[in-house]
Amino acid sequence: METRQTQTKILIVEDDDSQRLLLSMALEAEDFSVFRARDGWHALQLLEDDPEIRYVITDLSMPKMDGLELIRRIRGSERRYTYIIVLTNLDNRDSVIQALRLGADDYVTKPFFQDELVLRLTAGQRLLRLESQEELILSMAKLAEYRSQETGFHLERVKSYTRLLAMDLQAEHPELGLSVPLADEIARVSPLHDLGKVSVADQILHKPGPLTAEEFRRMQQHTVFGGSILLELYEKTQDNYLLVAYQVAMYHHEKWDGSGYPQGLRGDTIPVAARIVALADVYDAVSSRRCYKEQMDHLRAREIILAGRGTHFDPRIVASFERQEEAWLAIREAYADRPGDI
Repeated sequence: METRQTQTKILIVEDDDSQRLLLSMALEAEDFSVFRARDGWHALQLLEDDPEIRYVITDLSMPKMDGLELIRRIRGSERRYTYIIVLTNLDNRDSVIQALRLGADDYVTKPFFQDELVLRLTAGQRLLRLESQEELILSMAKLAEYRSQETGFHLERVKSYTRLLAMDLQAEHPELGLSVPLADEIARVSPLHDLGKVSVADQILHKPGPLTAEEFRRMQQHTVFGGSILLELYEKTQDNYLLVAYQVAMYHHEKWDGSGYPQGLRGDTIPVAARIVALADVYDAVSSRRCYKEQMDHLRAREIILAGRGTHFDPRIVASFERQEEAWLAIREAYADRPGDI
């Protein structure tokens, strides 16, 4: 049975009856679910009653509460981001600038063109879609973190280390094919690297001593399990960030010399996203306390990273780490675990 796609809810705030009707007809023709308000007070009530309204198109000049005050109220109270488009006349430039300073996202001049209005809303849909991705990533990552009992700031540190590496490599090594958006995407999905640990038995995941050969084999399967989940989601949605997340979860334990797992990939055959997260994750793992070991200081962790150049890690990524050591130390200090965190 096919699932009916939920209509996007949008609120029109306009005191002019004819303008409100024209906007409603234009948006309903594009399959939006339209709500209408005559002034800011009515708009705030509708937004309070239905938190699924994420888009607002508002006039600026209205009785009771004008558009500027409405924007100020929305930005001061919102729990989830609301995309705001301002309706304005061509000669109202100062008010538009004030609206943008207060937090409006875009504007459309009167008389509006339907095609232009839809394109403006498309930009908002991209923004809110990105927010939804962030929420999904965080929820899935926290699930894995809870199962593995890696509390504290492990995910935040790995994400920050990954962003430093990815942005530096984007600038220094164009042959890696990293754009700024891709570098940012790798950092955003990095918290999902150990998603597959939800499949590992507690007695293995939390064992204080060394793992047996069979236990280690089972632990290795967390990469395949996490990768499979994310690949299936990608195939259903075609969202590119899930493809990057799949590469990270599946291959972050591969090694540059081919001695890693699960597939024994070597060199540039390992996706660059996984190579970057591999170094960030190893540094944080060796420099943090775990149930099976004490934490190491930065100098000892640094030795391990440098010793892995050309064997465990891509030499270019190790060089990137060396270029940024002060920034890594600042992140380590900013996200230091508290006593009692594992």
